[in-house]
Amino acid sequence: MSVSAEDRFAPPVAHVADVAGPDTGEVLAGRGMRLLAVLIDGAIQATALKVLSLIPAIAAIQGNANDASFLAWTPGAMLLGLALFFAIQTWPLLSRGQTLGKMICRLRIVRSDGGKPDALRLLGLRYALGSLTAVNLGLAFLFGLVDSLLIFRDSRKCLHDTIADTKVIKL
Repeated sequence: MSVSAEDRFAPPVAHVADVAGPDTGEVLAGRGMRLLAVLIDGAIQATALKVLSLIPAIAAIQGNANDASFLAWTPGAMLLGLALFFAIQTWPLLSRGQTLGKMICRLRIVRSDGGKPDALRLLGLRYALGSLTAVNLGLAFLFGLVDSLLIFRDSRKCLHDTIADTKVIKL
């Protein structure tokens, strides 16, 4: 094959296209419904934390008794909140791929290929990893901001979805 003098330094040409995944017929959850599900989960969590903070021993674990806010950040409050989340949400997540808020909104978490995610992927990569950023306020803010804004991609995947290789679908 003969190459002309002008084409000798031209970059190679290749056709690049996205590889389509398996067509499972699933419909991605809408951004508004995902937000509603998170707000419901947050309300459940806040209510449970408020009720638990009425117990003196739990209030001591949460931190400063002089602080009127039960949402004040302390290491004890962070660990209590994470433990409470896992106590409330582990069973529905592992058995159905749904938090309580997602059940109410009729949404489900699945793998990118449509399969059922395992416990490490759901609890570890999707939830615990992001929660660990709470040890540093700046890191938590940055992670939360990027995580939230990425839902506006065409794939509607937040950062935690990308990390865990999951997606949220409508039922």
